[in-house]
Amino acid sequence: MELIFFSSAFCEPCLQTRAVLAEVERLVPAATVRELDVAHDNAAAEAEGIRTTPTIIVHNAAGDEVFRATGVPTLAQVLVATAKAL
Repeated sequence: MELIFFSSAFCEPCLQTRAVLAEVERLVPAATVRELDVAHDNAAAEAEGIRTTPTIIVHNAAGDEVFRATGVPTLAQVLVATAKAL
């Protein structure tokens, strides 16, 4: 399962989100986080309809979106999303 994390360089909440996602990767070995900076990966951000950072999107193995959160998600929110994606 893949968690896509849209961030930006000067985003303070992105630092907090990065810490949450690092803990998710530690707790859920099947989870892979891919961070995309909206300034460098503008096409991907536009394709996903990203308007604010941080935004995370969780996809299941089939590539279907099962969760999306803007702002800093809680660890519990992301763990529930990863369970749905399994």
